[in-house]
Amino acid sequence: MTAAIAQRTTFRPTPALNDDDRFVPLAAELAGEFAARAAAHDHDNTFVEENYVRIRSSGYSRLAVPEELGGLGASMRQVCYAQAELAKGCGSTSLATTMHHYNVLGQVWRLRNGIAAAETVLRRVAEEGVIIMTSGGSDGIWPTTVAERVEGGYRVTGRKIFCSQVPTADLMTTMARYDDPDEGTIVLLMAVPTSSEGFEIVETWDTLGMRATASHDVQLTNVFVKDAQIVARRPWGRSDTALRNAAVHFAPLVAATYWGVAAGARDEAVRMIASRPSRNGVNPLDDPLLQRRVGEMDARLRTSWWSLLGALNEFGDDYKPDERTSNLSMIAKRDVVLNAIEVVDLAMETAGGPAFFRRSPIERAYRDVRAGAFHPFTPEKTLIHSGRMALDLSVDDIW
Repeated sequence: MTAAIAQRTTFRPTPALNDDDRFVPLAAELAGEFAARAAAHDHDNTFVEENYVRIRSSGYSRLAVPEELGGLGASMRQVCYAQAELAKGCGSTSLATTMHHYNVLGQVWRLRNGIAAAETVLRRVAEEGVIIMTSGGSDGIWPTTVAERVEGGYRVTGRKIFCSQVPTADLMTTMARYDDPDEGTIVLLMAVPTSSEGFEIVETWDTLGMRATASHDVQLTNVFVKDAQIVARRPWGRSDTALRNAAVHFAPLVAATYWGVAAGARDEAVRMIASRPSRNGVNPLDDPLLQRRVGEMDARLRTSWWSLLGALNEFGDDYKPDERTSNLSMIAKRDVVLNAIEVVDLAMETAGGPAFFRRSPIERAYRDVRAGAFHPFTPEKTLIHSGRMALDLSVDDIW
């Protein structure tokens, strides 16, 4: 392999701002470690517990916590660049930690907009290594979990699904339905410690891809939630600022994760074809079909990353989690996810038969990347949301 080809084996997004890639070296160091055990975790369907030990000890778990509160002070853009790099080593670890990082970014937004209670959470992330998980994707605007009013708070009962990183998480943000005698049916957004009595992990996660995220079910049985743990209330079946806060910080990070999975598959495909010997005096790199596929992979990766940065640029520095920013973030996620699937398909076609074996990182990426289409909003609902926005119709009931 020539030096020029070796240099091109690693594909990274170009920083648009000078410090966009400030935390990429840390993510690359962790990705190198995690890659060595990614296949075993995928094969055995086991959680990446030891990766989280490193994530905490390296400071990566406090990546987005402001520096003045003991964190690394990463912006949402910088977290995206870092998560894309981490995903190249282990997509499951990147996706699982995304569920933590987006919650932290949501708390940072709340703190900067005058909600003092967010500081306590952020300090715990920085000082105690607290990991935040969520069940929001399975709840949306119609949670099935039920809250019953009791003295000092609520008793919450129900089943949550897609609870990524639950074996190691300390705090879960979730939602429950409450039939208020005055307001009617409402939704309560709450924070529940995973150590709460009645909090049970039900090991259901045995999936096609992203197998090491341990996104098991959680059964809540009469879990007591204090009034102080209620973060927000909203009408049943309608979105609000709190839910859009989650969506606006969630979608860009999820997009970056799947982008990284695709970039890792592209890197592996290029490495494989560049290391193949000549046959009958013909260099395999002279094949125009291979050249075209690599060109298409790179073009899709570049343009989809531009979509992500374009959305973040439109947010502006003083953004609000409203219909506009939700629309921008979901459109970008849709573009990245759909292109990521195409890139991994091209990587498998480019690498050929060896990529079909379970031992190939491309085979794992081929399965992992397909999970991107299931996160809210799905690609089709994103278009409905965008269309309603364009036609000045309500989008409050889309999830």
